[in-house]
Amino acid sequence: MQFVPDRGGNDRETTMERIVILTGAGVSAESGLGTFRDKGGLWSQYDLEDVATPQGYARDPELVLGFYNARRQNCRAAEPNAAHAALARLQRARAGVTLVTQNIDDLHERGGASEVLHMHGELMQALCAACGHRWGWSGDMGLGDACPACGAAGTVRPDVVWFGEMPYLMDEIFARLAAATLFVSIGTSGAVYPAAGFVDEAAAQGAETLEINLEPSEGSRLFERQILGPATETVPAWVDALLAGGGGA
Repeated sequence: MQFVPDRGGNDRETTMERIVILTGAGVSAESGLGTFRDKGGLWSQYDLEDVATPQGYARDPELVLGFYNARRQNCRAAEPNAAHAALARLQRARAGVTLVTQNIDDLHERGGASEVLHMHGELMQALCAACGHRWGWSGDMGLGDACPACGAAGTVRPDVVWFGEMPYLMDEIFARLAAATLFVSIGTSGAVYPAAGFVDEAAAQGAETLEINLEPSEGSRLFERQILGPATETVPAWVDALLAGGGGA
């Protein structure tokens, strides 16, 4: 684990009252859920245009549903890791900790998190394309499944945000970024907007910024501080330091 000092020479003391934490695929990778860039992983076997866009779903809904059925099976088999547990512990110990995730898995919740803002939706939920109803879903999804609210068949899809669709909860997320005193990005590539712009949004409001990642992200230069290393090591250590009063940023 490597701690990278504040490049701006900023020695100010941070008030840890309003912390916004953004997590990406790197948080769940050590639980066995691959990232977009894994070689040989599930994502590498498909063209994202075919399985993660509204157009792909319109062309071949059976292919798309099968892809997400496989992801759902992988998610059910995975277990929360030490990073998930540490972030849940931080939420329990400190008021004002907002957890935002780009991940569609439920490992934060199973790891004990009390509130998670899923900006890209949730794999363990279904969405009716006809009426907009959402409900829990844990098994395989098929073309003939019907919505329990409106009864429409053939309109049930995973409740996930595909490329070209608007992420969820953006007004709430930006409101919390505007009030944050510390913004922390954990396990994200820094390449996908709007999440890649959160660091600028928080910094513009006066928040300190910290990146925790396996290696520097594409937007690492935008952060005041970095902690580099596996999430299962870096995140618990950071939370321990924060709760011990060591600042942590």
